[in-house]
Amino acid sequence: MKPVRLPAAATHALPRWVLFALCLLYILPGLIGRDPWKSEDAAGFGIMWTMAHGGLEDWLWPHIVGMPMPEKGPLAYWIGAVCIKLFGWLLGDTLAARISTGVFFLLGSMSVWYTTYLLGRRAEAQPLRLAFGGQPEPRDYGRTLADGALLIYLGSLGLLLHSHSTSTEALQISLIAFSMYGAARLFDAQSRRAALLLGVTLGLLVLTRGWVLPLALWFALLIFSSLRDKKLLTRLVLFTLPAAMAVAATWLAVNHYVRPFHSSPYAAWMTWNYQQLGMPSWNATKYLLKNTPWFAWPAWPFAAWAVYAWRKQQQPLHIALPLMYLITFVVLATLGPRTEESLLPLLPPLAILAAFGLPTMKRGAINAVDWFSVMTLTTCAGFIWIGWIAKQTGWPAQIAKNAFKLAPGFKPEFNLIAFIVAACASAGWIVLVHWRVSRKPSVLWRAVVLSSGGVILCWLLLMTLWLPWINYGKSYAGVAQQLAQNLPPVRNCVDSDVRPAQRASFAYFGDIPFARFGEGNCDFLLLQDSNPDGKTGSAKLITRANQRWRLLWEGHRPSDRDERFRLYARVKR
Repeated sequence: MKPVRLPAAATHALPRWVLFALCLLYILPGLIGRDPWKSEDAAGFGIMWTMAHGGLEDWLWPHIVGMPMPEKGPLAYWIGAVCIKLFGWLLGDTLAARISTGVFFLLGSMSVWYTTYLLGRRAEAQPLRLAFGGQPEPRDYGRTLADGALLIYLGSLGLLLHSHSTSTEALQISLIAFSMYGAARLFDAQSRRAALLLGVTLGLLVLTRGWVLPLALWFALLIFSSLRDKKLLTRLVLFTLPAAMAVAATWLAVNHYVRPFHSSPYAAWMTWNYQQLGMPSWNATKYLLKNTPWFAWPAWPFAAWAVYAWRKQQQPLHIALPLMYLITFVVLATLGPRTEESLLPLLPPLAILAAFGLPTMKRGAINAVDWFSVMTLTTCAGFIWIGWIAKQTGWPAQIAKNAFKLAPGFKPEFNLIAFIVAACASAGWIVLVHWRVSRKPSVLWRAVVLSSGGVILCWLLLMTLWLPWINYGKSYAGVAQQLAQNLPPVRNCVDSDVRPAQRASFAYFGDIPFARFGEGNCDFLLLQDSNPDGKTGSAKLITRANQRWRLLWEGHRPSDRDERFRLYARVKR
């Protein structure tokens, strides 16, 4: 017997404008009004910016003004570079590049919604018919579940930073969600068009972040379809796989014939892919078990309950398909490096699976999640406000002291628009909590509306009240401008060992002419090192590559006491 028994009153869907507004409130803060940050964000922007202001070779071989970066794939950078070409003159290159990030997020959100909708309206997912009628219609039930899945997706803590970053991960997670939509269409319609759609999506995943994950997905779908419907094996072999290979091979084939910079990124790209595979290790498993509970909150409790509640049914597709995706990604996480990027693919299948746990979740468990969200996220929002007040007024003194200690030299300014937005968001949170507590609605998505609303509130407060402070600590704009001022106007090129994010920031903010492919005999040398003791002393003369170099400038970001940059000029004999 199915575990779900619901009246139609529990399946009132959220208005479309509300869903769209929530998505905009989620994605827009953090995209507007900031510099590229010290992370994959700045490195990804650097590749997009280099492509947008370069030629064909720069588009075929991803690099940051001469630093090769072919490891993950070019697709996300191509889209960002196109956005810079189209909108950079109007919005500036940094904001124009983030248009692609917003598009990636909306694609992922829509994919999660429509995948859940397709699975939720299937016959085996429907609740039991009530004795006197009044059960929901399949379309209404599917829409309500899809609303719940989207709210859970928006409330996932691990998604926040990566969904706002100009990186390959932002596109990868969206394409994973879209591949789930393609797989649901394939199992639903069993058509060639659906098989081709799935294949194109897997090929785009190869161009986004390597072939390991899409190949594992294809094998998992092959095994999964052999257990459910052997007719789909033919579709996966004859249509999905060739389509994926054709899409992925275009970049490699063009590189083979054009040979940008008299070489090819193929070898480095394959090496990076091989590094994503290894033997299962306890360290990787421990990292997965330690970080998934917070990274995938609040999805995993509902997802676990969904698997338990539907355990007596014979592999219903709405449980089996996202569970198959989830198992595949868990296995890959135990084989690959221990990074947050290995956990990101878990979020779309967990959100979809969690949505099917909402109809059977006990009221006591729902109330516990609600009160945990209210207490935790309200406290978090309160601390954000208190910290901002301390930063602006100097009271409480200790909090203000700690804030300025982490960002020495920072001068706070009052932004009326940011204050009004933050105040309205906080008032909206109070109204939402009051509605949830006083009205006690019966709709399915009531269990996660506070979790997603609270996460959106905290992120919005950080990206309005605290954005100048965060930007000051994570941006390289200031030190890049110092470097440019100390670089003589007559120069040929600058050789350097700085890391990708720093190289991108120096090239964009300081217009530093870094050495490019095959370029040598530079007159200047920029070095990056760590100086944990905070001392600024350094050698005035060094010898490197049989050349003597004289120190011209030394600097660092005010918020980073360890990182040091040193500019040297060649001593001519």
